Amino acid sequence: MLEDFMIFLFVGFLAQLVDGALGMAYGVTATTVLLAFGVPPAHASAATHAAEVFTTAASGGSHMFYRNIDWRLFRRLAPAGMIGGAIGVYILTSFDAKMLRPFIFTYLGLMGIYILLRLRKPPVETAISPRVIAPLGLAGGFLDATGGGGWGPIVTTTLIGAGQKPRFTIGTVNAVEFLVTVTISASFVVALLTGHWEDAGDLSNHAPAVAGLVAGGLLAAPLAGYVVKVVPPRALGALVGGLIVSLSVWQLALWAKLF
Repeated sequence: MLEDFMIFLFVGFLAQLVDGALGMAYGVTATTVLLAFGVPPAHASAATHAAEVFTTAASGGSHMFYRNIDWRLFRRLAPAGMIGGAIGVYILTSFDAKMLRPFIFTYLGLMGIYILLRLRKPPVETAISPRVIAPLGLAGGFLDATGGGGWGPIVTTTLIGAGQKPRFTIGTVNAVEFLVTVTISASFVVALLTGHWEDAGDLSNHAPAVAGLVAGGLLAAPLAGYVVKVVPPRALGALVGGLIVSLSVWQLALWAKLF
């Protein structure tokens, strides 16, 4: 129990520190490690988002303190992300966990590659059409729920790649992520209480992992607004992207040997 807590405290700290600097990767990092420990996909997503309720609140507060939030973008992005997240939970809890594992690991591996590739392109500031923001938020929320992570890699990298200022994009996306995470967590609770999530089992088995993720994330979250200003994002991005790809390939190789 204590060993699991300490492992995930470190994972939560590293994931949140990277998330604060890049505006992405807490969910995909935490979920990939949980899945590597044998946690079913829906349980991994639920555990990650339960932890993220606390970490995104702290991270969003940090970005608010450092005035890194574009409130116009926030108002456009939040509703779509929340709707996409709720739909994603419904889909994820409708299928057998064993059937989903290879698809989730493939998705997470692609997210890791995506993070690495996007770091190679320096952003050029241009305007982005408001009509793109809602569909982007919907897709980001959906993939975040079904894959246990992906809000940042999808939304942040797309907006920065389209030419939005990195500082305000990262701050805004982090702040919106709190609302998306609360919606996803609430949707898991509803799925459990209504009996829709038939494969839920005993969620208390994952309590040490969730507690460790929360503790590690909360330790790192207050640094988010500062880290985004001083730490080279490519170094952190290369670290987390490489970690996610490596774990995903390893787990897919293990899964392939079973069939």
